[in-house]
Amino acid sequence: MTNFVSSKSTNSAQANSIVLIRRMALGIAIVTWMVMAIGSATRIMNAGLACPDWPLCYGTILPAEQMNLQVFLEWFHRLVASSVGFATIALCSASWYFRKSLPKWLPWATSGSLSLVIVQGILGGLTVTQLLRFDIVTAHLGTGLLFFSSLLAIATALSISVGEVQTSPPKLAWLGLTAAICVYLQSILGALVASQWALHQCFATQDMCIVLNAHLLGVIPATFASIAVVITSWLTKLTSPLLRRVSVIAGLLVIAQVAIGYATYKLHLQVEPLTVAHQAIGSALLGTLICFTVLAFRAINQNSTLEQNQAQPAIR
Repeated sequence: MTNFVSSKSTNSAQANSIVLIRRMALGIAIVTWMVMAIGSATRIMNAGLACPDWPLCYGTILPAEQMNLQVFLEWFHRLVASSVGFATIALCSASWYFRKSLPKWLPWATSGSLSLVIVQGILGGLTVTQLLRFDIVTAHLGTGLLFFSSLLAIATALSISVGEVQTSPPKLAWLGLTAAICVYLQSILGALVASQWALHQCFATQDMCIVLNAHLLGVIPATFASIAVVITSWLTKLTSPLLRRVSVIAGLLVIAQVAIGYATYKLHLQVEPLTVAHQAIGSALLGTLICFTVLAFRAINQNSTLEQNQAQPAIR
């Protein structure tokens, strides 16, 4: 009886630890998505250098005297980004503190996320000190997307609803991973277009058209790979309902992304909210594909474990 109570208490503590880490990772991921959207608005409003120094702004934490819309955007972007950094430190610390009741991979995964956010912070400082150099700005977004993806992967892998994923053909997991990679690379091309103002230069002086065209061509593999995830999920009989629902979300985001991207292109980036939405929906699409891929791979592992257990002879 004592062993039963002790085992039940241990399982409860483990479940509580997993729920805590999952909620922290998901919460930080959502805020990170908001930070990237704010960063996009900051760039569009030409506010990237509104605070000429770093990490302070005009030498203070709160530049009240210099405050205007541009300064506020840059200052608020830094404020929320700093909060994400401190929250990630707490996430990593908690995963190591509760490591005995958590999956062995989790502390190392959160350490990887912490490393990414540190690099992200350094790149954020360099974007200011190096006067918005395009390669640093692009790397800044690229690292941010990797950090965002790592948090969603952690949260999805710990999700208590993952049990709904009873089956998943291996091809779905690899197809989801391929689509996620295509969308990530397309996001990098989009960052290059934005950081070099390639669309404006191409229309005005025919400069940087090669960068713009590369981004336009990149729409093809990213879109087709994402749509393939949706179609394959629904045509494959073994696909679980949860994976199909996630694939539908991805499909809707693809449609919205292509429509907004087309409108942004036709309007020559003159409507700022559309441009911000384009970047935000692209990040959301990447995150959705990451969740789909993690769920699919976890289902494969669960199926493999179940088959191994069934193959073992019963102990009599």
